[in-house]
Amino acid sequence: MSIQQELQPEPTWLTIIRLLRWDKPAGRLILMIPALWAVFLASHGTPPPSLVGVIVLGTLATSAAGCVVNDLWDRDIDPQVERTRSRPLAARALTVRTGIAVAFVAMICAGVLALYLNPLSFWLCVAAVPVIVFYPTAKRVFPVPQLVLSLAWGFGVLISWSAAIAHLEPATWLLWGATVLWTLGFDTVYAMSDREDDLKIGINSSAIFFGRYAAEAVGIFFIGTAGLLGSLAVVMQLHWSFWLSLGIGILAWVWHYSRLRQEDLPKPVYGEIFRQNVWIGFILLAGAIAGTLL
Repeated sequence: MSIQQELQPEPTWLTIIRLLRWDKPAGRLILMIPALWAVFLASHGTPPPSLVGVIVLGTLATSAAGCVVNDLWDRDIDPQVERTRSRPLAARALTVRTGIAVAFVAMICAGVLALYLNPLSFWLCVAAVPVIVFYPTAKRVFPVPQLVLSLAWGFGVLISWSAAIAHLEPATWLLWGATVLWTLGFDTVYAMSDREDDLKIGINSSAIFFGRYAAEAVGIFFIGTAGLLGSLAVVMQLHWSFWLSLGIGILAWVWHYSRLRQEDLPKPVYGEIFRQNVWIGFILLAGAIAGTLL
């Protein structure tokens, strides 16, 4: 590559792709997974394809909007954190006005998709908006802001389950609880890589709150996730394939816990564990689908 090519500015559309985090699919997929768990379990493995499409597109639009809103709130904080200083708004590669416009378009797309859903699901979508918009402020005032993110993730379960059968039931809340704890687990892992920078800036995270017991906290969250998913399998009478997928997930979580307990863990490992949870989620999704159909 020539020096002239290296000095060429990035095209604006590529910068917007980075703003939406579509260049990093793990974070988008990990929001989509609980929503897919819910729609397939509520529909006993056979949801309408059109509903699945709406949920997939809706989670993409919602997570994109959430990322932009987060970056708007944190545009003066992100430059002080090694992992986030290259984000478009932090690096001033895009203006605040452009960020607001992109967030607005993403929210409009999500809102249009929500019109396809039944009234209960639609109003659950509306209820989720304040949580998504104000989540980034939680790190300034709340000691465990990852819990707020987990509650936002939990809305994906409630919306998708009610979209499939127009009501919620006891099994819904077991899946909701599992999703909240799973999110607390993997997002605490994600926060562990930023602890030094967050302490310097003076913002909160679950990794800082739990301190030297952060690995143990993650382990407890994953144990709770496994327990609630097992209870869900009993209540819904899921077949052996789900138990097999849950067993694989438990083995992976035990491995993650053992790695997190190591001292001086390189920062990239935290990102690896986060991304591996995407694959765990898809394995559980496959088990849930097969467990309702076999």
